[in-house]
Amino acid sequence: MTLTDDALGIVTATGDTYEVSFERRIARPIEKVWAAITVPERIADWLAEADVDLRVGGRYRLRFPGGYGTDGTITVLQPPRLLEYTWPDPEHPHSVVRIALEPDGDGCRLTLTQTALSRKVASGVVGGWHTHLEGLAGAADGQRTAWTQGRENQVLERYKDRLPL
Repeated sequence: MTLTDDALGIVTATGDTYEVSFERRIARPIEKVWAAITVPERIADWLAEADVDLRVGGRYRLRFPGGYGTDGTITVLQPPRLLEYTWPDPEHPHSVVRIALEPDGDGCRLTLTQTALSRKVASGVVGGWHTHLEGLAGAADGQRTAWTQGRENQVLERYKDRLPL
């Protein structure tokens, strides 16, 4: 199966919560993609302003436009293949983001999963991750891709009939 930047994520009911997951093939070396998910300047290019203390138990703080943010803790760190951190929020206090990378020819394969989401926010989270992931390859090259609500709304239209919500 060929994975593209516009491949839809999957939302799965997991008991009382939901999980979103994405797979992407990124035509960049694994080391560059690893930098894009762990180096604050690169994280800011595709996701949000970041403060990262790259160690197990370290901080993974994100600040998005409009004032939203989260202060997570790194729980798993296996450079350059695996990063896992908490994403606490009043709507989903036990959520965890896991990003796994595997070499794939001249690029790598990324799997991103966020767990323990409330029903209320799962559909927005899938649209948000989808939109942000569109900028990850550029971030690996040091290029910024600005997130816009308009783009996320377009993306969400593609999900509305596919969500188990």
